[in-house]
Amino acid sequence: MPSASSERLDLIFAALADPTRRQVLAMLLEDDMAVTDVAAPFAMSLAAISKHLSVLAAAGLILQERRGRINWCMLDPEGMRAATVWIQGFGQFDPVDLDRFERFLENEMREWGVDDR
Repeated sequence: MPSASSERLDLIFAALADPTRRQVLAMLLEDDMAVTDVAAPFAMSLAAISKHLSVLAAAGLILQERRGRINWCMLDPEGMRAATVWIQGFGQFDPVDLDRFERFLENEMREWGVDDR
């Protein structure tokens, strides 16, 4: 049975898998926006953008708030924390220096008398 944190990660990564939603997050990184302003650059209906915003909100990546007659969207500052912590767990590995690895292999092949051509 998946844990709550696993289900949360599933929601976050599913939300991030869509390029439209990633673009919306990038826009909201700049400033809070009204839903109509979020929708403006996209060639899709307001209903379609609203569905994308619902996915982002369900994943905890954005907050939505009604101010008067306008629905506003903003990034949730804690929204990416679970994904960030999970991804950072993979940062413990040193990057591979492919040039150094190639030189190592060439030296090994020379020592063993193998022609690499």
